[in-house]
Amino acid sequence: MAVPLLTAGLCLTAPSAGAQTETASDSARFTNPLLPSGPDPWITQVDGVYYYMHTLGKEIALWRTDNIANLAKAEKAVIWTPPKKGPNAHSIWAPELHRLDGKWYLYYSATASGHKDDAHRAVFVLENTGPDPMKGNWVDRGRINTALPGIDGSVFDHGGKRYFVYSPYVGPTSGLAIAEMENPWTLKGKESILTQADQPWEQKGGRQIVEGPEFLLGPKGDLFIVYSASACWSDDYALGLLHAAPGADPLDPAAWTKSAQPVFRSANGVYATGHNGFFMSPDGKEHWIIYHANPGPGMKCTPKRAPHMQRFDWTEEGWPRFGEPVGAGTPLPVPSGSR
Repeated sequence: MAVPLLTAGLCLTAPSAGAQTETASDSARFTNPLLPSGPDPWITQVDGVYYYMHTLGKEIALWRTDNIANLAKAEKAVIWTPPKKGPNAHSIWAPELHRLDGKWYLYYSATASGHKDDAHRAVFVLENTGPDPMKGNWVDRGRINTALPGIDGSVFDHGGKRYFVYSPYVGPTSGLAIAEMENPWTLKGKESILTQADQPWEQKGGRQIVEGPEFLLGPKGDLFIVYSASACWSDDYALGLLHAAPGADPLDPAAWTKSAQPVFRSANGVYATGHNGFFMSPDGKEHWIIYHANPGPGMKCTPKRAPHMQRFDWTEEGWPRFGEPVGAGTPLPVPSGSR
């Protein structure tokens, strides 16, 4: 499905690292990457605590800290390992922890035992009713009932409803699809394909791919989906943007427009930037993006992808302004309000 291209209202430049330093409220600094390895990074904030996770392939681990810039020293625990056989036995990718309805839910992609093809990939969910996600019993709620095989599921509450978005395989390409949720592990109603990899910058590396969708609510009520485009093994792996105006129906494909070009891409010695998430500074004053990247060209889709984070801001129109990736080793101020 072709989606109208957005040609106005999006600014692709942002304050430099120096500008960020000049406005810092304290002298504490950190440098990227946060860890030496960390594909598909994800952060959840609950009650002033950051929970971090990334793709490990054979298990799911959780890091916990009150200072995300000091992630390397965070508490870590393996919280789940897959069964040896079954629909979710291996290739455990892109885990996301969410706090929903007073419980913990963990969404992840997995592949059925005995298979390596896209047709046997799906999104699954685990549930933990205990107060501490690092402990307690994780119950397997099974496969999300998506209409198509796919990966990279995420959830978002908006306008009194809860939505699920993921990357389904649609013929030779991949897309971004959305559906309303009946509960944290079940979809209801019609599933809508919002876009497919129909732009040249979404087809680098020999495949047509859009994946890793994440919701972002703008300061003026606009709804955005920031997603990764092109093959993860390409240096041109980058972030694209879908936009829906305030009050629009997120389930209506016609409500969404696509950025004409990537909104975040390789620069400053940082390559294959993608698979992002969002979080706030401890004092709630700053918006931050976390993403993975390679430290050099031609490094492809391996565990060498490492987590980076940096601040972003908003245009006067209420659109996210990500700028360029800050070079590895460049000192940056920690999120405001960090201990």
